[in-house]
Amino acid sequence: MRYSGFNLIKNALSGHKNWQPAWRDPEPKSDYDVLIIGGGGHGLATAYYLARNHGITNVAVLEKGYLGGGNVGRNTTIVRSNYMLKANAHFYEHSLKLWEGLSQDLNYNVMFSQRGVLNLAHTPGQMDAYARRANAMRLNGIDAELLDREQTRQFIPMLDYSENARFPIAGGLLQPRGGTARHDAVAWGFARGADLRGVDMIQNCEVTGFLRDGNTIQGVETTRGTIRAKKIGLAVAGNTTTLTEKLGMRLPIESHVLQAFVTEGLKPFIDTVVTFGAGHFYISQSDKGGLVLGGDLDYYNSYAQRGNLPTVEHVLECGMAMLPSLSRIRILRHWGGVMDMSMDGSPIITKTSIKGLYLNCGWCYGGFKATPASGWVFAHTIANDQPHEYNAAFTLDRFEKGYLIDERGAGPVPKAH
Repeated sequence: MRYSGFNLIKNALSGHKNWQPAWRDPEPKSDYDVLIIGGGGHGLATAYYLARNHGITNVAVLEKGYLGGGNVGRNTTIVRSNYMLKANAHFYEHSLKLWEGLSQDLNYNVMFSQRGVLNLAHTPGQMDAYARRANAMRLNGIDAELLDREQTRQFIPMLDYSENARFPIAGGLLQPRGGTARHDAVAWGFARGADLRGVDMIQNCEVTGFLRDGNTIQGVETTRGTIRAKKIGLAVAGNTTTLTEKLGMRLPIESHVLQAFVTEGLKPFIDTVVTFGAGHFYISQSDKGGLVLGGDLDYYNSYAQRGNLPTVEHVLECGMAMLPSLSRIRILRHWGGVMDMSMDGSPIITKTSIKGLYLNCGWCYGGFKATPASGWVFAHTIANDQPHEYNAAFTLDRFEKGYLIDERGAGPVPKAH
């Protein structure tokens, strides 16, 4: 539906009561071909690509709360593909290419901004590590530029380049095609796109148990009744283990809180994404003017979407060391997302030993940026009962067999997850 200026004013003054919903709010059917548990970015993208790429439309997305209420709306919106190991490099580069055409594909503006992602280096050793990663990226067909100190100063001059800086800046690794997207718009765009293709979005529908016939999945018990399905995909991020425990499965992942912050709105200040190589800190500026800040995990197991004071102090101290001009800026709010941390820092996208059950989890710091590719390959895996080439390495049994994808240097600091 198209709205004139008059209709916009009319609907605004009516308390938005006359807006046409972006997707339906149907009652769950008793039976589906595929159930996707989890109404976040990965679950919605999976449902969308099941319908778009494979013609499977008798699909329901089950969300215990509201669509987009989990990690897809609780992150720092960074999109990049600056990974070193081939499995991750090709997967995340595929995702970045999908991001580049996503607004057109969904016919919905996800506000993808390719403003670049810069990883700062502070020592000759870090510069060597970044040179190695840049070479690996370029060998895998991914854009990468190694900047020296002066080139870094020209690219982002407001950092602390003084001789008295706590962590002197030696240079940095830039991926020009990286950037940010609007997390809410991503969820809404995939939800609307899936709905238009016949997928049911079932909100306020928590899964309380599973139906099995021996080693074959048959459906789920929910707070809205029994729903049967031939195939079920789990895409619930940090809550994965609470569901797999109901099936007697133990996974090599832990759930941790990852906090993010936003400041009061400012005039244009930072036109790129910068990560602080001396501490786990990263910063960008949203389209509304707020500075978006992120830090490290709280490092204790938790399913809570809230933060704590030590991490607040850590993040703001790192920010001040990198950007002293932050000292007079007020923090507006902060939030926490529940991260599912795999033991090697790489995701798990695979079918399981239970027939008809598929896993999408273990995203660590890579969840939001992976949204399109995650949905693409998970839909392929579910539809064909075999992996796509881009997730063939992300198996569950790699932890048993020792074929780990230990991605060092892919996050804001050059270390293992």
